[in-house]
Amino acid sequence: MNQNKALWEKGDFTKVAALMRESGEAVVKSLGVTPPLRALDLGCGDGTTAVPLALMGAEVVGIDIAGNLVAAGNRRAAEAGLDRLKFQQGDACDLQGIDDHSFDLTLSVFGAMFAPKPFDVASEMVRVTRPGGRIVMGNWIPGDPTFVSQLLKLSSSYMLPPPDGFVSPMTWGVDADIIERFGQAGVPREKISMVKDTYHFVSADKSPTHMSELFRRFYGPTMNAFEAAQESGKAEEFSRQLADLAKAHNESANGGTSIPATYLRVTIQL
Repeated sequence: MNQNKALWEKGDFTKVAALMRESGEAVVKSLGVTPPLRALDLGCGDGTTAVPLALMGAEVVGIDIAGNLVAAGNRRAAEAGLDRLKFQQGDACDLQGIDDHSFDLTLSVFGAMFAPKPFDVASEMVRVTRPGGRIVMGNWIPGDPTFVSQLLKLSSSYMLPPPDGFVSPMTWGVDADIIERFGQAGVPREKISMVKDTYHFVSADKSPTHMSELFRRFYGPTMNAFEAAQESGKAEEFSRQLADLAKAHNESANGGTSIPATYLRVTIQL
């Protein structure tokens, strides 16, 4: 069994992604893309960044390991009439069927960071991006005080120790690891830039407690942590901590949700 595939097919990330649409649009707008442009969205989910990229006129391929999210993305593309946006199943560690230098832009926002072989991920992203093109990643930062990093830290505290050889996805938020991975893929340090940015989970009519429930019920890593908490008799404690975390980070003053989450934005100029 591919454990990464099972993790992301376990829940229904579309429920969480619904809170990220505005931020996905903002990320894409900040890229300053101008058609004609061929883009790959790696670890695309149901298209939080792929759909706005296509709406800007780019030709977009979205690749995700989870079949349910690929199907949801293709439904969104069809409903929006985006015939230059296609979603397909694939593994960020081994982009089989994707030719070298196929894309002007390779983008992965909180996606490829969860693939289990980070050096292979960096190598594949470089391979499929044309010389002169760009790679852009958005990665959660270990130990960051904002919501998602703390959510993942809380979740891991209820899990059994990882197996030998496990590489935490949070290492994609560490400058030295990024430089080493892309360096091994042939990218010199001066071609790599990193800056902190902020994403927001937004809902005008849903409370932060509702949002914490969405993570518990539909976000694979949190679902696994809740199951582990149930087995140890700590499910109620975990649910309370999750709700408290969401409420503590909520910036909305009108009963809705606006929760910032800081991440590391990585840009590779090939």
